[in-house]
Amino acid sequence: MQYHSTRGGSDRLDSAAAVLQGLAQDGGLFLPVEIPAFDWKTCLTYDTKKMAEKILSVFLPDIPQMDILVDKAYTGKFETEELTPTVPVGDFTVLELFRGPTSAFKDVALSMLPQLMTAAKTQKGMEEDILILTATSGDTGKAALVGFQDVPGIRICVFYPDGGVSQVQRRQMVSQEGKNVTVCAVRGNFDDAQTGVKNIFAACRDKEMPFALSSANSINIGRLVPQITYYFKAYQDLLSRNRIQLGDPVNFSVPTGNFGDILAGYLAKLLGLPVGKLICASNANNVLTDFIRTGTYDRRRPLYKTASPSMDILVSSNLERLLYLMSGDTALVAELMDKLNREGAYTVPESLLSQIQSQFWAGCCDDAGAAAAICRVWEKHRYLCDTHTAAGWAAAEDYVNQTGDKTPMVVLSTASPYKFPAAVLSAIGGDTAGDEFTQMERLESITGVKIPENLAGLRQKPERHTKVIAKEEMLDFVLML
Repeated sequence: MQYHSTRGGSDRLDSAAAVLQGLAQDGGLFLPVEIPAFDWKTCLTYDTKKMAEKILSVFLPDIPQMDILVDKAYTGKFETEELTPTVPVGDFTVLELFRGPTSAFKDVALSMLPQLMTAAKTQKGMEEDILILTATSGDTGKAALVGFQDVPGIRICVFYPDGGVSQVQRRQMVSQEGKNVTVCAVRGNFDDAQTGVKNIFAACRDKEMPFALSSANSINIGRLVPQITYYFKAYQDLLSRNRIQLGDPVNFSVPTGNFGDILAGYLAKLLGLPVGKLICASNANNVLTDFIRTGTYDRRRPLYKTASPSMDILVSSNLERLLYLMSGDTALVAELMDKLNREGAYTVPESLLSQIQSQFWAGCCDDAGAAAAICRVWEKHRYLCDTHTAAGWAAAEDYVNQTGDKTPMVVLSTASPYKFPAAVLSAIGGDTAGDEFTQMERLESITGVKIPENLAGLRQKPERHTKVIAKEEMLDFVLML
């Protein structure tokens, strides 16, 4: 299968090479030249791992033995063989994406990506080491570190915004073991870290390097494609509970920062899955909400630090893929991305906005709104959700209230509430005294919801990665690795 850049300025690659390279030479993102044909109805008859194998194989056919890779990626690493169970909560269904080794939705993709990359490396006869560079707003970093820990021939360096992640998220990363892992805080916000990583790719493009660069962010197509599976899994669950009949549409509300998770839902729809409306849920950093409502993307605004830090993003990289998928125009995408880089904003043509609005709806809520949603869901349904999931729940409620659409709704739950214990505890009226580990114990005592095993022992783990640098120092830091 041939992949090309959303900006049209790079050579075409097969799917294995696209996974290895991560980012196109012209700065664009890789997509297949054509969305492949797919038997989506048969796919719904499989178990979760077989679903993943079929979806991955159709998008990444140049990587062999996908059944073996899927088995290595997932067996014994998640709390359930389903990987991503669903739970009926009131009128909605919650898709629990936090049952993996780091209690965040990134585990689904980042358990798979090291297997894909290692197999692609072998397939292409690549002998040099790969250095994975990743910027994280909280969850990607730990999931990538766990996925790539001690993988032969691959090293990983994770940058996170200093003070821009929760204490639990930070401790997860800085305590990471492994001979091939590096973690570093950057003075600035997530956009600074993400821009720094992109700049490193650009600066090293024509340099003689002792390693090849790639990415574990969702700019890498190998990170994005595995996320398609859980949309199929959620649809299958609704079928099995007789909530829908085969072919009925299902709406999905997705807490969204970098636009990768919700884009996976759109790719599922392009494969044939009857996805109805995709609700893009933002926090106070509502740049995506404004874009979907107006057609103008404008990052020239303050970046707020919120209780849902994984959505504290103003430059949503994967939106570029949607612009291409809906327009088919690489020249337009290149022009819009150049304008965003130079001027900080762009406006899409009216015809393209109409297409986007036909598939997507957008809502947002601030920390107070998220806290109210956490409290409401707990008191009414005895279901405990985190701050990001709360934004998804609130947006789903707003969508139903404003449109009257009664199509079955799935809310994606992207993290365990124990990754943000202070905010969740406060929302349900608990005492937030003490550090986050004390708060976790108190939250468990109040609610009876068990702390995930991978988080329970964090307090005792030593900090191994304590370096903090300026954003201007990121390239030099990488060159010294």
